[in-house]
Amino acid sequence: MQLPIQSQSALYAEPWEASATPADLARIARAADRSGFAYIASCDHIAIPRRLAEGMSTVWYDPVATLAYLAGITERVLLLSHVAVVGLRHPLITAKQYATLDHLSGGRLILGLGAGHVREEFEAVGADFDGRGPVLDETIDALRAALGPEEYPEFAGERFSFGGLGQLPRPAQERVPVWVGGSSPAAVRRAAVRGDGWLPQGDPRDRLPAQIARVRELRAEAGVEEPIVIGAITEPLYVGEPGWPVGRRTLAGKPEELAASLREYAAMGVHQIQVRFRSRSAAELTDQMAAFGADVAPHLDRSDQ
Repeated sequence: MQLPIQSQSALYAEPWEASATPADLARIARAADRSGFAYIASCDHIAIPRRLAEGMSTVWYDPVATLAYLAGITERVLLLSHVAVVGLRHPLITAKQYATLDHLSGGRLILGLGAGHVREEFEAVGADFDGRGPVLDETIDALRAALGPEEYPEFAGERFSFGGLGQLPRPAQERVPVWVGGSSPAAVRRAAVRGDGWLPQGDPRDRLPAQIARVRELRAEAGVEEPIVIGAITEPLYVGEPGWPVGRRTLAGKPEELAASLREYAAMGVHQIQVRFRSRSAAELTDQMAAFGADVAPHLDRSDQ
């Protein structure tokens, strides 16, 4: 799941998050760790212009700082940047930050990255907004080298070039997984050709099968033989019968019913689902997470129903 509190877009933030504290965030991360969630995720924006602030809000925690803090108070849950806008920074800076995070967490990093969409953000730091697609492609290639096992990584591209510069510590993982976010044709191609995973952004169920088929087609055309992890973001969830209005799109009901609905994603070829729960407080959220882990998750891999 992507963590609440750390990003508070009007599209998904619950009212209680506006007054939430770091202690609430820590409590939720520990609940994810305890309840068997695969990963917790944190998003990335440097600064939000006034024209977008009403919808996006200006609450966006730094993902490296957030995930590093939560790594220190959890034990097993993986740490995903969903997504790092790596075009805002030189690849060596990104590599230094995330290599350190992976080292400190004992190899729990998944580096999710994407192109970004806020022009003013790029302009403020002198990054190329119009050329962010090609920049991202080269950045991924550069990060493959910079996050590899070599103390003195080498890379030579059109925009970035480095060699003879040592960076320790190295990541704890021999290969840090790179998941590409986004659902545009360019993002789908980028995930297929360069990614270890694909993080679609809001594709509804009826659109996912064609998108997944396209990822596989492009990957085969590129001659990439390694498997790719296909993800999906589910509808909002509520385990049990809510006594308050949770919205028409929310999946609510008995654990077996929720599991049956969510298993449809696996039938499409999805390997991991990112969930979000409706809640009125941090306590209700952690209760929902515990109920999901105990009562819904055990039914998710039952192919006989």
